Amino acid sequence: MKKTYRSKKKIFGTKERPRLVVFRSLTNIYGQLIDDSAQQAILGASSLSKEIKNDVKKSKSKIDTSKLVGKLIAQKAKDKKIKRIIFDRNGYTYHGRVKALAEGAREGGLE
Repeated sequence: MKKTYRSKKKIFGTKERPRLVVFRSLTNIYGQLIDDSAQQAILGASSLSKEIKNDVKKSKSKIDTSKLVGKLIAQKAKDKKIKRIIFDRNGYTYHGRVKALAEGAREGGLE
């Protein structure tokens, strides 16, 4: 809890530059773009999303799945004309699945 609050003090998403929040469970990973000024989620994607369901079944590891989710978030953000984001790792260490999601989003075209 303390890690999450510590990171939230410094990070604030706007409509032009929303905050990409990561949540990971044991089996799945989720990402949401949030506009803190309006207090609403702009878009979201997860490993359960219909768009990548077949690719998730074919992926060999959770890290590969996380990268697919990152690319899906980037694609959806491009459709909404969002290019720059603020990455919020939500208290998780920048390692493994969280890092893979961030790299997938970068590969998809987000800064």
